[in-house]
Order: sequence, then C-alpha cells, then structure tokens
Amino acid sequence: MSALTGTVAALLGIEDAADLARVTARAEAIGRALPAPARLGLRAGAGTLDALSRLATGHPLDGLDADRRDAFCALLTSREPAARLVEALKIPLLLAAGTELLPLPRTSGDPRPDAPLDCTPSGGWPACSTADAVVVGSGAGGAMAARTLARSGMSVVVLEEGRRFTVAEFRDRPPLDRFLDLYRDGGSTVALGRPPVLLPQGRAVGGTTVVNSGTCYRTPDRVLRRWAGLGVPVGDFGDRLDEVEATLRVARQPMGPLGRNGLLALEGAERLGWRAEPLRRNAPDCVGSGQCAAGCPHNAKYGVHLNALPQACEAGAQIVSRARVERILVERGTATGVRARRPDGTAFEILAPRVVVAAGALETPLLLRRSGIGAHPEVGRGMAVHPATNIAGRFAEPVVSWSGVMQSVGVEELHGDGILIEATASPPGMSSFPLPGVGRALRRALEGADRLAVLGAMIADAPSGRVHGARHRALVRYDLAREDAARLRRALVAMGRILFAAGAEEVLTGLPRHPSARDDAELTRAVAMASASDLHLAGFHPTGTVRLGADAGRAPVDPSGRLRGVRGVHVADASVLPSCPEVNPQLTIMAMALRIAEGIG
Repeated sequence: MSALTGTVAALLGIEDAADLARVTARAEAIGRALPAPARLGLRAGAGTLDALSRLATGHPLDGLDADRRDAFCALLTSREPAARLVEALKIPLLLAAGTELLPLPRTSGDPRPDAPLDCTPSGGWPACSTADAVVVGSGAGGAMAARTLARSGMSVVVLEEGRRFTVAEFRDRPPLDRFLDLYRDGGSTVALGRPPVLLPQGRAVGGTTVVNSGTCYRTPDRVLRRWAGLGVPVGDFGDRLDEVEATLRVARQPMGPLGRNGLLALEGAERLGWRAEPLRRNAPDCVGSGQCAAGCPHNAKYGVHLNALPQACEAGAQIVSRARVERILVERGTATGVRARRPDGTAFEILAPRVVVAAGALETPLLLRRSGIGAHPEVGRGMAVHPATNIAGRFAEPVVSWSGVMQSVGVEELHGDGILIEATASPPGMSSFPLPGVGRALRRALEGADRLAVLGAMIADAPSGRVHGARHRALVRYDLAREDAARLRRALVAMGRILFAAGAEEVLTGLPRHPSARDDAELTRAVAMASASDLHLAGFHPTGTVRLGADAGRAPVDPSGRLRGVRGVHVADASVLPSCPEVNPQLTIMAMALRIAEGIG
C-alpha cells in the first residue's frame, strides 16, 4: 500500500479493504484537482506520517493493525506540531470519505432547463475582435454589468475563466466531482494567517452564484449609512436592490423542503426567545436537495447563469468561456481592450474602449497589477472575508442535515452586534466542520453524522486581509483581529445554546483541545480557553480589495466605479465594497454593479 493508503486507514479508522480502496482512490482524485503546492503538501503530509510511524513503531502505517494504528494516532495528536498536521490532513480525507461512505440519494424529477446563452469556448473565438465593452468575469457583478451595457445598445463580450456547466452534469455526476471542477484550485484557496482561512472561489459561467447557498439579504441600512460617509452614492440603492430581487426571483424559503436541520434551528431559537425565520433565497421551486455548493441538480437555485446572463445575451451580449484575461490593454492612459489566453496557452485580443473588471476580490487586484494599472497603494489591501465558523449538535434521532435546504434559517438575534447565524449543512464530507477524533473514533463519528445538526455563523470583520501577487496565483494574508476573534467565540457559544435548546445531547465544538461539550457551561469554558489559532474558519465573501470611495488616497475606485488613474476601466464586483456588508453579499454586489454600469457611457 502507498503512504496515502496507510494514512487513510490510520486517520479514518477504515479496516474494510474495499472501503479503504474506494476512499483512497477518491483522496487521490482530490489531490489531482489541487494546485501543485497543496497536492505536494498532501503527499508530503502522508509521507511524514508514514515516516513517523516507522520511527515510532518500526513499521510503516500499512504494516500496523487497527489497534496499533489507533495507538500511533493517539501519540500524534498528543503532541504539536504533529497534531496540527493530522487536523490538516483530515480535511481532504473526510471529503473523500463523506462522498464514498455517505452517498446522497439520487435526484428525481424534471429540472428547470438550462437557459439559452450565446457562449463560445475560447478555442472557437477569433484571434482579434472588437466590441464596445468587455466585461471580465461572469459572476454576480459581471453579469449585471453585462446586461445593463447590452440593454443600453452596446456590443458586449463577457470573458469567463471557467466553463459552462449544465444541469445534466449536476444531476449525473457525484457532488464531489462537481465541487472539484466548480471551484478554483478544487476549493483549496487559503488565506495564510493564524488561523488560516479557507476561501473557496467559484469558477464557472455564472461565477460563485452557481455554487452559493442562494441566501439573499438586502444590504443593512446601517451599512449603507456607513458607506455614505465614505462618499459612496447610496441614495437610490433600495431601488437597485428591488430590481436585483426581481431579477433573481427572491422569496422567503417555504417550510416544506426546509429539512430537519433548519427546523431544529427554528425550534432552538424559539425556546430561547430569539428572532429566527427561514431565509429569503433566489431558489424558486427548491426541493431541498442540499447540493447548492456543487450546483443545483434541479436548476432551482436561480443564479445569474439562469437570469442576468441570458438576458444580457438576449440583448446581444456574447460570452467567451475558458478565457483567462492576462492583461488590460492601455495606451496613453486609456483602455483599448484586453488580452486573454486559452487553455492551450494561445492568446487572443478583444479591442474595446470600455473594460469592466468583475473578476472577484482575489483576482481583480492581480489583473490590475498585471496590466500596469494597479499601482494605487490600496489595491489589494483592506480585504474583509466575513469569516465563518460552525458547530454541530448530536441528537438522539436522525437529522440527516444534508437532506433539505443547504442554508435554510437565519437567526438574527445578535446581528446588530455583527453576528449572523444560519442553519447550513453541506453534502457529506463537504462541510468545513471538522469531526473530532482520529482512527476508529473518527470513523464512528462519520458513521453517526446523520444525527448531527449543523449551524454556521459569520461575523462582520475588520479589513484585516491583503492580496499579494500579480501573476497567476494570489497570495492572500489574513490576520484575524482580536475583536473579531472575540466575536467568533461569542458566536460559538450562541450557536451551542441554540442546539442545546433544541435538544442536542452534546455539542461538537470543532476546537481541537475541547472537541465536545455536554451543556452551556462546559461549552462556554471550552470556548473561553480556545486560542484564535484553534478556530476553524472559512471566508465565503471576500470584499474590499479595490475599494470605492470619495477619498482618492484611500479608494482606488472613484464613486462612479472608475479606476483612478486610467480612462475606460471600471470595477464592478465585490472588490469595490468599502467594508464587510455584514450579510451574504450577492444582492449588494449586483446592485452596486447595476449602479456602476448605468453610469458607463
């Protein structure tokens, strides 16, 4: 057996040869989807554990029986830094095990048909063409900008690095296979820091709207007032939000498909007297398949690939997929178009006097720097990520959290303090929640995952991140502010209270030194003793890396959305948001892009 096979057997406690072969094969597939540094890290980590086993026991991992593997794992987890290596390796291995050992039921019923799109893979696009405007990125901001410009009579070309996915793929392929394709670097993008923060970035025609949860919050008034003080024109923002909501067909999630995970969140909040209700979502006809994060197999989640992009194409826009924009072309301070590359490395150019950049908060700063127009000192700085953590409660009866709406209920009792709690559960293995233990104890936890209810919390954070780099890969640094760490601890305790109130027998904290708690008091003590580096964090909403505002020294983009220092370049994505919007940001991004695009003449 390989070092990876031995690592899978040891850390996941798998003794059945067929199960071990399947999970190892899936782990190898995950490794192949990762970028080279992460792929090498997975191999090196498995090799390190195998080498440690030889030193400690005289045998490789695959030469140990189950009892000796468990004893070796206990030794590892009792010491640093071996314990952190084990926790890091568990993430991809649980992803593999969740898919193979807890398969989802097959999807039934007829899906919504794919929308008609004028979408051409870059291999079929000419070496040189012209347009009135080029939009870089087809996600929330890019789609809304493209529709607005096309409806004004301009010829518009949208360039998207990812490819177009169809509902047939979402129905016929396993969720993990789709997940690895739908996210940049297989979903392994990480902001370095203490603790590191996972930053999964969707990459497809439709951008992250293809893989988000479908949660649609309007921008809070307090956030808009704060932005107004920075010179952001938000006086008519409500009208823009109304239009976006109509485009996305936003409505309150019906109770029918909510699922037991959401119902328990409502029950716990009600017993505490806390405000909670089903979320507003852009998911008409949702049946609760729980697979939003890997593409909806019913096409019920109404991402921009089903509305704003086909509406843009109906008005004459064209989409070029699998096209990575290498640079914005500029002559004498004025944009003249873009140069992009196909997957085979060949280049093509689209000449246009207007370029709208909507590549996302991580990629937009890199593109501006590659183009020689990202010299403003604040480009790449000021990133907020809306850091999220989660917690699970173990119940006596099955919950099957992945059966139902993936993100179903919002608890807003603490939202005024910057804490937004949502009942959210991903397909098996695809949650960032770390099940406790290693070896056979972890296998038992995995087998009992159907009795776990999962809650997540996001906090309004300080702009503590920075995007470095200019070439092909962003290097992201994020240092959690002390105040934000305290807010996350408070969120953990609040989520635990909800779960205990709903009847949880114990709460799994995700904290390596105190992985479980039996009551509120024990949970409060465990959280108080946790360091910031103990927290398991993900950031699904990076913003602010090319901020918009009136102060030319602090904001690279002026109030109209124009990039300062160059004519003809506008930015219309999450990069321009001046601070964390405190809610899931899709409506905010689209409304901001709509306002910016309306001002482009």
